[in-house]
Amino acid sequence: MIVLVTGVNGQLGHDVVKELEKKGHTAHGADRNEFDLTSEADVKGYVQKLKPDAIIHCAAYTNVDQAEADHETAYNVNALGTKYLAQAAQDAKAKMAYVSTDYVFDGSGTEPYEVDEPTKPLGVYGETKLAGETFLKESLEQYFIVRTAWVYGINGNNFVKTMLRLGKERGEVGVVADQVGSPTYTVDLAKLLVEMVETEKYGTYHATNSGICSWYEFAVEIFKQAGLDVKTNPLTTEEFPRPAARPKYSVLSKKRLEEQGFTPLRDWKEALSAYMDELN
Repeated sequence: MIVLVTGVNGQLGHDVVKELEKKGHTAHGADRNEFDLTSEADVKGYVQKLKPDAIIHCAAYTNVDQAEADHETAYNVNALGTKYLAQAAQDAKAKMAYVSTDYVFDGSGTEPYEVDEPTKPLGVYGETKLAGETFLKESLEQYFIVRTAWVYGINGNNFVKTMLRLGKERGEVGVVADQVGSPTYTVDLAKLLVEMVETEKYGTYHATNSGICSWYEFAVEIFKQAGLDVKTNPLTTEEFPRPAARPKYSVLSKKRLEEQGFTPLRDWKEALSAYMDELN
């Protein structure tokens, strides 16, 4: 299978390409040097030339706080870029997987969010990713929407790397303790995305590593596994103000994933341990 992977220089795109190659597919990792995602002509031309069997769309505008001030760029990348890719996929008769986010929900829930629950983004990032979902559904029949959360991987910056750095530099950190979700290791998510595009089980899915924690509990586990003695102080969201509102409860239900026979992602602590090995 010939597979186009956008955002190859990001955390997830990097691991998706590795997983595709491991499974004997021909992976074409693309970044902004290959084509401009926000240019319809660019996207169309690139996909026409490549003739992929599938597209795994990992590229995104992910700076949640900056998106509040830069609505236009976030919309062009997350919404229009997805639309152009989906239209090109339709023309090429290719299937497409789009990586979306827990930020499509407002986080006021108390039970894991099912795939068909009403969406209500709190900010620009969530709005633009949701607009991407809508465009994808309108443009293409052979699609997978995979909503994930709290992503970390070897390639790029993330919460784990930040905690390790701050822990070593300061010996004491404050971390938000009233936002709850599930971390997701890109190696595990990449395996699932490749497994998906090898099937015709189209639709919307939720995928994170299993288990639930707060950011504070995540940080405590990071220091424990790294063998670092760091004083970790729990903060409230109010004590750590950010330009963009965060969902307080981001737990995503994996029911659909299991119903369709996909392999659920392992426990988040186990995944973190594998990541620590990869970092070392």
